[in-house]
Amino acid sequence: MMNGYTADQVRAAEAPLLAAGEPLMARAAHGLAEELRAVLVERAAELDGTVPDAWRILLLVGSGDNGGDALFAAAELAGSEGPEGVPLDLVVARTGDHAHEAGYAAAVEAGVRFLVNSPAEPDDAADEAKGAALVVDAVFGIGASRNPSLRGAPKAIVEAVLPIVQSAGGPTVVAVDVPSGIDPDEGSVPEGAVLPAEVTVTFGAVKAGLLIPPGSAYAGDVRLIDIGLGPQLAGVTPFTMLDQADA
Repeated sequence: MMNGYTADQVRAAEAPLLAAGEPLMARAAHGLAEELRAVLVERAAELDGTVPDAWRILLLVGSGDNGGDALFAAAELAGSEGPEGVPLDLVVARTGDHAHEAGYAAAVEAGVRFLVNSPAEPDDAADEAKGAALVVDAVFGIGASRNPSLRGAPKAIVEAVLPIVQSAGGPTVVAVDVPSGIDPDEGSVPEGAVLPAEVTVTFGAVKAGLLIPPGSAYAGDVRLIDIGLGPQLAGVTPFTMLDQADA
């Protein structure tokens, strides 16, 4: 059985740990980096021996903590090698006017490549997506639960990248916590501009919207990273539950 929790339930579970100084973002970012490595290995296995000069990972990064998770993960991966000893090429397209400050600093110091404009030009993001093995959707997290619709620059960037990921042989999409544009509680999709993920890496607890249609159709394989919320959620009734045999 897979339990799904609301954004408010997750925030309530996080609150005492954050107050105690627990490094929840560091745990989430490390878990994300490890899963990106794993997905890249899976991607390489599908290419039947074809190896690129570099494994490009394009990260679409929003302004909040969700983007921070992705930036710290990118910093951890920067300068390392992927399958077959081929180097990783980490590229960030910012979808807002600014980025998570500490995550941005860590990524810059690690040598992560950033598209020049902030927010990125949609055509530039699409061009980078054409040569990417992975596209990481870190635009919105559970902080967008009150209005998850993509608007403005984030919507334009996602709409530009969408046909690339949907093309034959297009990059694998990995969503950070939730696919941006779905309601993390109810699974509704207010707008159509959503990148369908093959893998969603979610933190602390599975978000209910990942288990409820139509949001579940965008989530792909949901992989949970333990960041230490288990004791806080032990007495909390999940918002929804899914028999994994029916998933």
